[in-house]
Amino acid sequence: MPKYKYISNRFLTLIENLLTGGKLSEYHTGYRAFSRKLLECIDFRVNLDDFVFDNQLLLQILWMGYTIAEITCPAKYFKEASAIDFKHSIKYAFGCLWTGFLYRFAKMGVLKPQLFLSCGSARSDEKSSFSKDLTA
Repeated sequence: MPKYKYISNRFLTLIENLLTGGKLSEYHTGYRAFSRKLLECIDFRVNLDDFVFDNQLLLQILWMGYTIAEITCPAKYFKEASAIDFKHSIKYAFGCLWTGFLYRFAKMGVLKPQLFLSCGSARSDEKSSFSKDLTA
């Protein structure tokens, strides 16, 4: 991974964990698995249609009170495999920071962004069933 991407990834992850209270090791690979039940609870129409989409999705899941399990995966970086150039990387970084600040301000009750209004909160019995789905 190019050094600027590694440093940016680590910085964004730190800031997002601070803003959300999440404890993810990273937010930016885009390699994810979700249960169908969980995805049916999220209104995707309020999410952006670009690289920030997956970041918004993760914060919506945290907003609803679900725990996100992580599984490590190897990643190889080479020019042909990278779908994002430097200009779009900067746009993505600011989009992630903006989403993180929206999350924090919504938790504080200062703002009510549509991104999080469309998400309900998880009932404890639903949370446990999602955890079982991930471990099965």
